[in-house]
Amino acid sequence: MAKDGTARGGQRVGAGRKSKALTDKIADGRLNGVQVLPEPAEMEGTDVPPVKDYLKAAQKNGKDLCAEDIYIETYKWLKDRSCEMLVNNQLIEQYAMSVSRWIQCEECISEYGFLAKHPTTSAAIASPYVAMSREYMKQVNQCWYQIYQIVKENCSVEFGGRSPQDDLMERLLSARKGK
Repeated sequence: MAKDGTARGGQRVGAGRKSKALTDKIADGRLNGVQVLPEPAEMEGTDVPPVKDYLKAAQKNGKDLCAEDIYIETYKWLKDRSCEMLVNNQLIEQYAMSVSRWIQCEECISEYGFLAKHPTTSAAIASPYVAMSREYMKQVNQCWYQIYQIVKENCSVEFGGRSPQDDLMERLLSARKGK
């Protein structure tokens, strides 16, 4: 800590050896210091917790918000890997809402195009939906990386295969058809 109260020096962010996934550690036989969670007792319950109302809210344009479907799909993907209790539901909700808003922006770009009219000068400007879409996509990726990191570090079985993140473009194209 410097005299002015700022923290300077030290290790750089992202420096050092990257941590291995739990499945890699188990496969290598190096479990010293690794906590493998015990298998949960057989319990009965619901597949997915109740979806919040704001994920199902009616939209101004009359189209359905697909956040509920994304939330359910992501939660089931986590449940298949026994990691649903490790990921905060708010993070899953934020991911689902960001994906659905990204899809909305992409639909608006398809409908209105890449250009818009400036309100005062009437000159052509870039559509605000393009910038919003880019920001939502950044948010989607950031949320997904957080979810995936939790799964990677805590899943004791193979966690590869299809994931909800793989289906984003398919969901966008099916939303355009009105499915």
